[in-house]
Amino acid sequence: MDVQKLVIKVLMSLPAPVLRLMSGGSAVYQGGRTLDPRFQFLAASGRSAPPLSSLTPPEARAAAAHGAALLAAAAEPGVRIENLSAPGAEGEVKVRAYRPADQDPDAPLVVYAHMGGGVIGDLETHHAFCSILARLARCPVLSVDYRLAPEHRFPAGLEDVLAVWRWARDNTARFGAESGRMAVAGDSMGGNFAAVLCQEMKRNGEPQPALQVLIYPAVDVASETQSMTTYADAYPLSREIMSWFMDHYMGAQDDPADPRLSPIREPDLSGLAPAIVVTAGFDPLVDQGEAYARMLKAAGVPVLYRCYDALGHGFTAFGGAIPAADIACREIAGLVRQGFEGMIS
Repeated sequence: MDVQKLVIKVLMSLPAPVLRLMSGGSAVYQGGRTLDPRFQFLAASGRSAPPLSSLTPPEARAAAAHGAALLAAAAEPGVRIENLSAPGAEGEVKVRAYRPADQDPDAPLVVYAHMGGGVIGDLETHHAFCSILARLARCPVLSVDYRLAPEHRFPAGLEDVLAVWRWARDNTARFGAESGRMAVAGDSMGGNFAAVLCQEMKRNGEPQPALQVLIYPAVDVASETQSMTTYADAYPLSREIMSWFMDHYMGAQDDPADPRLSPIREPDLSGLAPAIVVTAGFDPLVDQGEAYARMLKAAGVPVLYRCYDALGHGFTAFGGAIPAADIACREIAGLVRQGFEGMIS
């Protein structure tokens, strides 16, 4: 593993023109965007491996975990990390707490849900990013290892995140946060969970989070936007892989238009938590993330929207290999800090 990481580091240090040459000879330009040369190189290299859609879920989890370990950055210094368990919807689930040395006692506790289509991913997937978020936003972060499909189909993972959220809300002092002061964040399917959580709180008359952070969220599994065609063969998420995820995540009885599957289908978005919505340019999901941000704004929700045009889906896990992804992760953490300070309108 160490040798492989070293090789990747050396390759990624090559000049952009060399990386483009090694990736096919020219820049990738689609939908008015130009792909980062290092992301392009990873995409070209990834074509030699079997796509996730050709694997069983256990095989896909192992392959994704191996790839993530090669591309991930190290955890941030000055962040205390603790592995814990918390009550999920049907038993204990693993969680990981991150607390920065200079934690702001007024900052909320952030509950974080990782990406993976509801099928892959774990606490390691976003270990580095959660530590960046904790250090730069000066907040405690609680990452949730929710149950995965197809062993546990919808709504199992969502219900685990909701259960951990409610437990954490009653135990914020355990993490050095003000009583009941919470925020929610997630990327891809984790972004779906974060969006749905805010809607569930509203439906149940429970307090809204101080902030919702949705990173390249999957908010519409019931229809396809133009970006699902423009970036159908994007890396690492393609239209085929997205379909594979949903085939495993949803049961035959589930309605894709259910707002708990497609939160963009909720007819009334008013009164939800202020939102930071981040998308990646080379991503089949970019249009739906942008559309959800617009709809939140139209409903009177304070929204800050940011698109990283040159990056692809999953970039929060690539900070150890792609400098632009690391910069984006740090910028997002800075935006979250602004959100805590009420600087979203």
